[in-house]
Amino acid sequence: MTFIRQLPRQLLRSIKINRVLTHYQIDKMVLSETKYAWLILVNLLFPWNWRRKSKGARGERIRLALEELGPIFIKLGQALSTRKDLLPDDIAVELRKLQDDCPPFDEQHSIQIIEHGLKRSIEDAFACFNPKPMASASIAQVHSATLYDGSEVVVKVVRPDIKPVIEQDVSIMKSLAQLLESAIKESKRLHPTEVVEEFEKTILDELDMMREASNASQLRRNFEGSDLLYVPDIYWSHTNDNVMTMERIEGIRISEIDQLDAAGIDLSELSAKGVTIFFTQVFKHNFFHADMHPGNIFVLPDGRYAAIDFGIMGTLNPEDQRYLAENFLAFFNRDYLKVAELHIESGWVPEDTRVNELESAIRSVCEPIWDRPLKEISFGLFLLRLFQTARRFGMEVQPQLVLLQKTLLNIEGLGRQLDDELDLWDTAKPFLEGWMQERVGLKSLVKSSKANAPFWIEQAPQLPGLIFQSLDKLSKADFSHQSHQIAKLEAQLKQQNQAQKNRFLALTFVVPAIFPQLLGQFGVPESMLLQGALLLAAGYFLLKKP
Repeated sequence: MTFIRQLPRQLLRSIKINRVLTHYQIDKMVLSETKYAWLILVNLLFPWNWRRKSKGARGERIRLALEELGPIFIKLGQALSTRKDLLPDDIAVELRKLQDDCPPFDEQHSIQIIEHGLKRSIEDAFACFNPKPMASASIAQVHSATLYDGSEVVVKVVRPDIKPVIEQDVSIMKSLAQLLESAIKESKRLHPTEVVEEFEKTILDELDMMREASNASQLRRNFEGSDLLYVPDIYWSHTNDNVMTMERIEGIRISEIDQLDAAGIDLSELSAKGVTIFFTQVFKHNFFHADMHPGNIFVLPDGRYAAIDFGIMGTLNPEDQRYLAENFLAFFNRDYLKVAELHIESGWVPEDTRVNELESAIRSVCEPIWDRPLKEISFGLFLLRLFQTARRFGMEVQPQLVLLQKTLLNIEGLGRQLDDELDLWDTAKPFLEGWMQERVGLKSLVKSSKANAPFWIEQAPQLPGLIFQSLDKLSKADFSHQSHQIAKLEAQLKQQNQAQKNRFLALTFVVPAIFPQLLGQFGVPESMLLQGALLLAAGYFLLKKP
């Protein structure tokens, strides 16, 4: 029944989208050289398309179409504007002009949403509340307020009934993406349906104020006491799914260079701090603010950065972190073979890729960069060109890397705007080298061993039994199969034995030698430790071939 009730509205929305896309000749742009070219003529039969078509450059027409289609399509355009790896430059430049500014919704709606969410009247919740919004966007609008303890806060309120609008428009976007994949074979490699699904997840996450508040709290803990970045405090007593109350900060917007100069802020130092903040978030904390455009970044009187709007955060898995760091360092050393090998090892390109061909392609893209002064080398453009080249070899779209690339381009843009002499390597290379030493050096071994010692101790008594079970199964195995199966079993047994020996060696020699105090903290007596070591040593020699 719900579907039937929504059908007329869905149909009307689809007609409007068709009308707008046809008016700006987006249908010709996409379908003219495909098997669906006949749809261009079909569109002309509908009365709502009987008007003069818009002229102008394709990027401008796409931007105007998205603006006419409304806030959800504008946000999609903004998301795509960061995908310079997917879009031609002329389209990406136009999409960056999209502004997420919407008329404010009625102030009484704001008050009703706040009172319903906080389960108290606006007078009980706030000593003072300004019903006139400070800013209004597609997802939410923001009001200033004062708590009864005197704290100055901002209150972010989700737009009423916005979720059904998002669901309706995203459903239509998915249909258009499926049509695009069907019409243009090349588009399948870019996964337009997955792009829309990722956009859907992102925008629905932005609706959840509890999620955004949690992101802010985590980022605040990560930079507690830091002289680099300040994150406003969250007032949980005044926060729920649709309302977030956050400490109000007084600072200068990062894009207001003249005001920063007048305030005596050292722009060169501020620029370098921005780079440090980025690499600290990505490689040390593995939790980075992925929407760091100028509207979300302020500078406090003491020279620290301050961030707002925590709806979009990014993370990388440890493998991606290491491969990225190694890629940057290999690029700096102009070791393109290493860059190519890293792409294959990481799974970013198929494992059957010819490494010498990939190396040659990467060299042809990256080598011209070195004709420019070092200070002009862009991390963001390096990543962009690297991903563009890798896609020729079948690289899949990596959502986590897309967020990283977008953030890096934003940070670089801000840094260059503050200080056009910025040399990113002065900050980045020592940071990456230090991080790599911690990851692969002795420090990494000690840290990993400390983390795994309790598990090793817990599993030690079971190892002899596992060894016996493995040997018993091996002795009863049926070796009447073909020779290649026998060889496969022998290889597996050899690998298993080697793994067991490595564990025994670690447990027998490394753990007691490095961590006696740690073992004592777990209440392991020295006598038991000695017995365990002897037992493990016996197991090791049992497996060792004569």
